[in-house]
Amino acid sequence: MLLKHKKMNTYQSTYTTFESMTMDEYSFIHHASAGLNQNQMQTFMLVYNDRRKNPNDILLATLLGFLGLAGIQRFMTGQIIIGLLYFFTGGFLGIGTLIDLFTYKSITNDYNRHLAYECYQIAKMNN
Repeated sequence: MLLKHKKMNTYQSTYTTFESMTMDEYSFIHHASAGLNQNQMQTFMLVYNDRRKNPNDILLATLLGFLGLAGIQRFMTGQIIIGLLYFFTGGFLGIGTLIDLFTYKSITNDYNRHLAYECYQIAKMNN
């Protein structure tokens, strides 16, 4: 029992190494990685860490939209069609970019949540 508790703390401390991690992200990573053994958890964390988006990077990309590079935040999160619409319409004339400025954490969390479950599947298949 004590050994299992110690392993859980190791995993939890691994979660907190992500820069600018939100409580929502911590919650869904913890939920998505439940039931993984140590090797699977290592695979999960390696893949997740490599592909994860930092909310501050999404904020910076959103701010670039006001300088004429609208839609970069959408490309970064795999939303190619919306990114193209933003790019060719100036972020829907700046309104969409302004909305994204206030919702960048939600955009990032949605991407990272989907990624966490994808990483779970990768970890389960590889080990």
